[in-house]
Amino acid sequence: MNEQTMQEAIDQTWAMIRATDAQMKATDARLDQRFAETDAQLNRRFAETDQKLRRLEGMFGIQWGRLIEALVAPAALQIFRDRGIDVHTSFQRQKSRINGRSMELDIVLENDLDSVVIEVKSLMNVEDVNEFLADLDQVQTYFTHFQGRRIYGAVAALEFAANADQYAYRRGLFVLGLTGEGVVQILNNEQFAPKDFGGADVRG
Repeated sequence: MNEQTMQEAIDQTWAMIRATDAQMKATDARLDQRFAETDAQLNRRFAETDQKLRRLEGMFGIQWGRLIEALVAPAALQIFRDRGIDVHTSFQRQKSRINGRSMELDIVLENDLDSVVIEVKSLMNVEDVNEFLADLDQVQTYFTHFQGRRIYGAVAALEFAANADQYAYRRGLFVLGLTGEGVVQILNNEQFAPKDFGGADVRG
């Protein structure tokens, strides 16, 4: 093989290498695009699945809350009478809407002077307690018949997370729990002094 022939062979070899490299780069680019498309599809599917799971979780949470509410409501009047708050009327799921904003109360117990507002959750955490406290601060705005009354707050749950029950107690709320037999009871001790969220000077 003469020198010219050898050089031609070398040039052909390099041309084949460059062509092969270009093909490999093109293939890599196509694979990267497909992987990116696959990742996007997977992420989209994961997001859709997560949304569905969250909707199901919300639905089950609502249903559990309704179940707990159904257990608490019949017993609530008596357990508060036993604590010296002589309520005699019970309402469930009272709703009010003002200026595009709404408030819903799960259970309300009343007599001529007092109202007891009960927030019910299957699982209650500190954030839930804080949201309920904020509602109690605004309750007379949304429900004007509460004005001029003593207003007590109570939280009821199947389970309290992160010591939410103790936190509620310290914020002046009654804490209602359920035993394994489905019996509702006030967990606050006899020394507990409930906060009056109405702030009214009521005699009687």
